[in-house]
Amino acid sequence: MEAKKGINWSSLWRAEDWWACWIGWLILALALIGILPKWYKIGSWTTLGEAFPDVIGTLGTTVWAFLFVIILTIIGLVFMKRFTWYYIPAFIVIFALGFLSFFLAKWKLLAFVQIPYVIWAIILGLLISNIVGVPKWLKAGVMTEYFIKIGLVCMGAAIFFSDVIKAGGVGMGQAILVVGGVWFFAYWLGRRFGMSERFAGIMATGVSICGVSASIAAGGALKGNPKEVSYMIAWIMVCAVVLIIIMPPIALAMGLPANMAGAWIGGVIDNTGAVAAAGAVYPGEAAVTVALIVKMAQNVLIGFAAFFMALWAVMSLDRAAGAARPSIMEIWYRFPKFIVGFVVASLIVFFVLEPIMGAKEAQAVGSLAKSFRDPFFVLAFVCIGLETRFKELLSVGGGKPAIAYWIAQLMNAFWTLGIVWILWSGWLFTPPI
Repeated sequence: MEAKKGINWSSLWRAEDWWACWIGWLILALALIGILPKWYKIGSWTTLGEAFPDVIGTLGTTVWAFLFVIILTIIGLVFMKRFTWYYIPAFIVIFALGFLSFFLAKWKLLAFVQIPYVIWAIILGLLISNIVGVPKWLKAGVMTEYFIKIGLVCMGAAIFFSDVIKAGGVGMGQAILVVGGVWFFAYWLGRRFGMSERFAGIMATGVSICGVSASIAAGGALKGNPKEVSYMIAWIMVCAVVLIIIMPPIALAMGLPANMAGAWIGGVIDNTGAVAAAGAVYPGEAAVTVALIVKMAQNVLIGFAAFFMALWAVMSLDRAAGAARPSIMEIWYRFPKFIVGFVVASLIVFFVLEPIMGAKEAQAVGSLAKSFRDPFFVLAFVCIGLETRFKELLSVGGGKPAIAYWIAQLMNAFWTLGIVWILWSGWLFTPPI
């Protein structure tokens, strides 16, 4: 018998996914009318004077950014009935750790390894969780998915389809070929290593598309275990650190031209910040440009992946678990709504603002909105570190999921390299960049 389910209108103001949309869209609207607070800037430094040339200005923008973010997130938590007063001191600590992450990422002494802020954020969180432990009051501010969903909606404003089109579709072609091949291999491998269908689906999506954001989307669509999502995110971030260090030297040793090296880096590394860091250290401006275009093309696929994950879960996985026959609307209920926010933000910039304002002005608005992706992402990655204990990371499933992840990532590297050679070497056609 078909399960009946009415429309739950209250989810519009009680669901975390919808609050990610409202906050992300508000940030885009404020960017459009020119009153969005600026995020603080930290200069590359060896001395504090280089890091903060304008101490008063940095202090002012930091305070405004802090108040803006904490007020928005508290409003959402109040409507979701998840707010406690412990959130305020907890948020202050997490925000401070995020600030420290940006600060360390600009340290010239470590410029040769190009460690991005997201990696520092998770390292700081890991140090606290694995050395001193996370007190109960601090756990009240650990809102990993809430923060990253808002950041993802802001990121949607900077997914410029015109940039992907300018790349002649090669970046999108690579994204589809890489995602298709890697997803099915990673899923098959996960099942061979004893992972559940949902867990294997989360891992396959994270490895093949764009890591953290895709893992969150897959977890929501599949109704996966949040602990499994956090587990996979932790390994993705550890892997990003390793790949930042080893991929540029390997590409140099193979003699890859800048565009091919960038396409390989963008297709393999799962985190956008890590992609930019690895691409930036490779000789030639084309490396980082192509790397980000390829990663952008993969990001575009998040919405499609979430839809098919929800469809698969509703029509197959839930039925196999003995659930009643679902209604068509169940696919919509299962679909992660923050992906709607991501797509809508991107479509508004590309199809509404760009024709009216012109590409340059529209992209400026989108980039301004996207500037708040990093603040929310850094909060999320601090939280990921606070939630992750190495002992548990290595013990889940007897270590088999970790082995499956690293094998899948190795296959990703070889498969992507083959696709890159076909599409970017000039063997078939002249690449656009």
